[in-house]
Amino acid sequence: MLFDLDGVLLDSASAVRATLAGVATCATGRRVMPRDLPPGALRRPRVEVLALLDVADPDDACARWWDSAMAATPIAAFPGVLPGLQALRDRGAALGAVTLQDRDRLQWLLPPAVAELLDVVVTRHDAPPKPAPDGLTAALNRLDARPERAVFVGDSPTDMAAARAAGVLALGATWGFHPPAALLTAGADHLLPHPTSIGPSLLHYLPLIDSA
Repeated sequence: MLFDLDGVLLDSASAVRATLAGVATCATGRRVMPRDLPPGALRRPRVEVLALLDVADPDDACARWWDSAMAATPIAAFPGVLPGLQALRDRGAALGAVTLQDRDRLQWLLPPAVAELLDVVVTRHDAPPKPAPDGLTAALNRLDARPERAVFVGDSPTDMAAARAAGVLALGATWGFHPPAALLTAGADHLLPHPTSIGPSLLHYLPLIDSA
């Protein structure tokens, strides 16, 4: 069972909004609040959002202030995720995460209670980032698992593309950053309605792979 972190296991939307506003404030010298972010900010590249907020050099601004701003905002797992992951472990499932986050951020981004339940975490430093399938393939290799016996739960079109390219069943998390229609267009095999969908019920999708 493979998962994205942000918007799937972790309720990080408020932290990302606050971080974007904080970085823009530092870069422009004027106070920017989360309510000032452009529409769809969580679905756009962060440098694009910062440019729309009149940040002259978004890449430099992120290098200077992103990590410190993000670290100042606690991030928790979505309700239901921790018992769901534990129930999967109790059923013998191997668990992993594939994320676009930097590995250095995991020490303060990933709650210890979540980290303890994951057998492997693959970051953008470990493999080419999604939508490339390399991160999922690396996670499966570390878990000694076959693609046809795996699912990947993600909340973005790039997650769905990566899953399909890796030969893994693509499950769209509709509680994340992107709308259901975007996930289906990107190739989601099924949509999951709520964080409590993470649990032993995910095992029911594996026979669908076998019969494909």
